[in-house]
Amino acid sequence: MPTGWPAAAAGTAQAAAGEPGLEAFGGDPWWITLIKALVIFVFLMVCVLMMIMADRKVMGRMQQRHGPNRFGPLGLLQSLADGVKLSLKEDVIPRNVDRLVYIAAPMIAAVPAFIAFSIIPVGPEVNMFGVTTPLQLTDLPIAALLVLATAAVGVYGIVLGGWASQSPYALLGGLRASAQVISYEIAMGLSFVAVFMFSGTLTTSGIVEAQQSLWFAVLLLPSFLIYLVTMVGETNRLPFDLAEGEGEIVGGFMTEYGSMKFTMFFLAEYVNMVTVAAVSVTFFLGGWLAPPPITAFWPGANEGWWPVLWWLLKFLAVMFLFIWVRGSVPRIRYDQLMQLGWKLLIPVQLVWITAVAVLRLMVNEGAPLGATAGAGAAFALVSIAAFAGYARSARRSRAAEEARRAEEARRIHADPAAGGFPVPPQSAPHYGSSVPAEPPRNPAPAPAGEKRGEREEVTGA
Repeated sequence: MPTGWPAAAAGTAQAAAGEPGLEAFGGDPWWITLIKALVIFVFLMVCVLMMIMADRKVMGRMQQRHGPNRFGPLGLLQSLADGVKLSLKEDVIPRNVDRLVYIAAPMIAAVPAFIAFSIIPVGPEVNMFGVTTPLQLTDLPIAALLVLATAAVGVYGIVLGGWASQSPYALLGGLRASAQVISYEIAMGLSFVAVFMFSGTLTTSGIVEAQQSLWFAVLLLPSFLIYLVTMVGETNRLPFDLAEGEGEIVGGFMTEYGSMKFTMFFLAEYVNMVTVAAVSVTFFLGGWLAPPPITAFWPGANEGWWPVLWWLLKFLAVMFLFIWVRGSVPRIRYDQLMQLGWKLLIPVQLVWITAVAVLRLMVNEGAPLGATAGAGAAFALVSIAAFAGYARSARRSRAAEEARRAEEARRIHADPAAGGFPVPPQSAPHYGSSVPAEPPRNPAPAPAGEKRGEREEVTGA
């Protein structure tokens, strides 16, 4: 080991300690860090298995059909059986693919999701095997930006997988995924800006501590609601799974993948779900802090290992939201997906962030209460007027679309060939008339009693 390694490690710990709230990080023994990393990996893998089973069982209940109930008690081992089945399938690589990129793409999609979970706090400082350590692998002065960075890197695996497959369906799915992530990641990043303004830090542990009195899901409700929409779009789940729309582009970017490579893409999707759900709990739902009704009569609810339970309950509620949306909302069209991201979510976020910044600045500068309330009322009126204009424009668009469809239906009713696939005229020979059969090239001798030159007739019926 190089002699400068301890000094470099000490310098890194000192730099982290320079940020308020990061003094507890960087001093754990190596075996404590290893235990934390192993627990995170096992937790993510178990969550993937349980989420696959919950997907099927909960949607089966919602849609009045049975979920998996064949393998193991109550079907609990069905997800494990699916993983074993996929791993034992033959690994077929198409002939003309870029092998290096084709093989690396699933790993590029899966690894960033594991990295992002390392900054999620699931509890306060506890005593673990005689060592006082926070229930969080690490924290950084720019930890919140790491979430956005890993989300941006993960889409490279999808795009490269579609490009390397040398298939039009896979390439189209990769391009859809890139456009979708760009549009929805902008709205997701803007939803974090209001959180940074009120918490005053980019560290995840500091953001949780800033929600001691009131969760940001209540204080910053528009940001929370928009984040819920963008996190579904970020993970390519229904109703936003346009990158793998089976009815349009077969299987999207995964069309040419099988066996373990397909499993890696599958794993990346579910681990991304776990990560964005954990981020929503950390940024908007108070992290590991107990709900206010509990802390009112139990002062020690946020001490020891109890906060892990509160974090897990919030996390399971957000994961259930994924299943609920998938089982109840149909897939939307791709143009609707882009319009929702660029024409609604991003403009709303820009107006909301501007309002939050102005009001926050006025409060910090000690502006009179009347002036602050007037500014808030002005932003509310502007927002209501903008929504009214958007709704009016949407109604006009729908009316024009309905008129166009009615005119098209009228033309088709008058002339079936209008605007559609050319219809052969009904006077053609193959519509009910007799068509002479084609004579054989090497005619056989005619049987006795049959005149040469006569041919059978075939009807078009």
